[in-house]
Amino acid sequence: MFEKGVSGNPRGRPFMPKGLADLRRLIAKDARTVIQKLLDLALEGDVQAAKLLIERTIPVYKPTEYPVAIDLNPTDDLTTQGRAVVAGLTDGTLAPGQAGQLLQGLGALARLIEVDQLEKRIAALESQK
Repeated sequence: MFEKGVSGNPRGRPFMPKGLADLRRLIAKDARTVIQKLLDLALEGDVQAAKLLIERTIPVYKPTEYPVAIDLNPTDDLTTQGRAVVAGLTDGTLAPGQAGQLLQGLGALARLIEVDQLEKRIAALESQK
């Protein structure tokens, strides 16, 4: 049994990182050694070590799409605007990602217009009562 007033752990609680900053400080002490070990393993043919080093140090290539001006008349109906986007895609003016985003934007606009029209119709019906 335990005696009253006598600690069962005289050295106290061991240090445990409390947050990300503590954990980073703890890792930073040996980071160079760990990285060198990974590099040594990779040079010896360890594919997992090489993969880890490459994934963490060389950014992934992402294609860049530059802004392109496309002639969309905001007074045209949404179908006409959508066809203009598809035409821009097929003639090479727009990248596929850009065309997709524009079509999604037009779809969102269509839903907003629909909600606006429904609200107006409901208000008109309620005012007739």
